[in-house]
Amino acid sequence: MTVSDDRSRIDGDPETTVLPLDDGDIHVYQDGPRDAPALLLIHGSASSARSWDAMVPLMTGSHRVIRIDLLGHGRSAKPAGPGYATSDQASRVGAALDLLGVGHVTVVGHSSGGAVATALAEQRPDLVTALVLINTGPSLASFIASEAVPISPAQWPPTAEQIRQFASTGFSRPGYQIPRAFLDDVRMMTYHTLVTSMQGTTEYLGRRPLPDRLAVLGKPLLVIFGEDDRRWRSTSAADYRAVPGARVELLPGVGHTPILEDPERTAALLLSFTTQVG
Repeated sequence: MTVSDDRSRIDGDPETTVLPLDDGDIHVYQDGPRDAPALLLIHGSASSARSWDAMVPLMTGSHRVIRIDLLGHGRSAKPAGPGYATSDQASRVGAALDLLGVGHVTVVGHSSGGAVATALAEQRPDLVTALVLINTGPSLASFIASEAVPISPAQWPPTAEQIRQFASTGFSRPGYQIPRAFLDDVRMMTYHTLVTSMQGTTEYLGRRPLPDRLAVLGKPLLVIFGEDDRRWRSTSAADYRAVPGARVELLPGVGHTPILEDPERTAALLLSFTTQVG
């Protein structure tokens, strides 16, 4: 298997690596010193590694920051068919880290990326040293039903306005200026990859709530939740206290996407945690 590196980057840009896994190429982005502790950032559904752009510069002073476009998202392959279950995505992430030579990593997941992070810790307890979940609903009972009109297959690819309506609950304030990169990320997906990825998260949470899964793993856990989340009840963050030693932090004035709405406060909590767990 050949790993391709993009060496044409300029200083300050991430190093891009293309990993040709069995079911399609996976794009990986790396920032910071290679010999620093590894920190893996996993995006949520209908997003990409670019959702972490505002966070990355705040963490590269002390970490080798790795971001992955999950299959079906961003610049990674978007094959038709199966392979978008949460457990499949987690297995793929583990394989990517192996190819990068990463032996131990703190894994951070936003939204459904937190479910992928949890599945990775279940599959590879030798690899995952600690977990950070950012606005990841602990169970389906925590979900807030959206009044937004769903996008149909006949409307694909969607217009910018349709995406804004679809994504509006991802932010705390009505009328929030959704970054152009997010709109582009949704357009880059296929209808199949969008729907099956979201179904994968629903099925994973439906089989067993995340606190129950995490409680038996014995991994240090930080949960960050924006208090004004419009997709998952922020009060449900307390469910993670069932995990021994879990640290739960609520961010006032922030919604479902703290990594974009308030990257400074989010990064401060994350770095405080990684310093403690070593």
